[in-house]
Amino acid sequence: MPQFAAVAFALILAAVAVFQIALIAGAPLGHLAWGGQDRVLPPQKRWGSVVSVVLYAAFGLLGLERAGVVELLPAGADTLVHIAMWVVAGYLALGILLNLASRSKPERYVMTPVVTVLAALGFVLALG
Repeated sequence: MPQFAAVAFALILAAVAVFQIALIAGAPLGHLAWGGQDRVLPPQKRWGSVVSVVLYAAFGLLGLERAGVVELLPAGADTLVHIAMWVVAGYLALGILLNLASRSKPERYVMTPVVTVLAALGFVLALG
């Protein structure tokens, strides 16, 4: 189960990263992110999307490491990986609240379920 959760976690994060890359490139999808105020993101918010892509990559690799799908860190880092997975799961749970609070209905309806699934998978991996 943890390996399936890790792969699903990484794939969903990859899909959200592709979405963020589209926002960086100027796709008119801003109503689905960053509060939904801008159809095309201004430069400051595009930098936020760059940071998001980096975080998603790190989170995905962390989840895969936690489930033993990949081994990127030394064996002695297991405790650090376990703690980091709890931090990521908590961060994603906070994301549920932030998306629910968005003024953008499309963001609430699309991104809240996505981050809810990610948070659930994050907690499965943290517990695993």
